[in-house]
Amino acid sequence: MVEDGREARRPHGELVADVLAILWGATGPLTPQQINTALGRDLARTTVTTILSRLHEKGTLVRSRAGRGFAYAAADDAAGLAAGRMRRELEREPQRDLVLKRFVSSLSGDDEEALRRLLLESEDGA
Repeated sequence: MVEDGREARRPHGELVADVLAILWGATGPLTPQQINTALGRDLARTTVTTILSRLHEKGTLVRSRAGRGFAYAAADDAAGLAAGRMRRELEREPQRDLVLKRFVSSLSGDDEEALRRLLLESEDGA
C-alpha cells in the first residue's frame, strides 16, 4: 500500500499476527533475522527484536540462546493462546458466574453443543 510516495504503515497488531504465524509454522526456534527475512519486509532489526521481546515478556513466546542473541518459539498454538486470553479475562472478573452465563447465552447452537460435549468429556476424563 503506498500513500504520498511512501509505503503506508501496517497496524502493529497485524505485524504481531504475522510474526506469530511465522513462528507457529516453523519447525524450531527462529532468530529475529530469520523472522525478519520470513516477513519479506524491510523492517529495522530493532522493530522485530522489540516485538519478540514484548511477546516473550507476556509469555507468548519462549526463547533460547542462539550465539550472542536469542531464538524464539511460540509458547502455545493459536488455540492455546486464545484460551489463555479467555481465562485471564475471566479471572479478572469478580462475577464469574454472570460472565460465563452471558458468554454461553451468546454462543451459536453449534458452539453451545460443542461446549457441552467438551464439558462432558472433561468430566469423564477426570
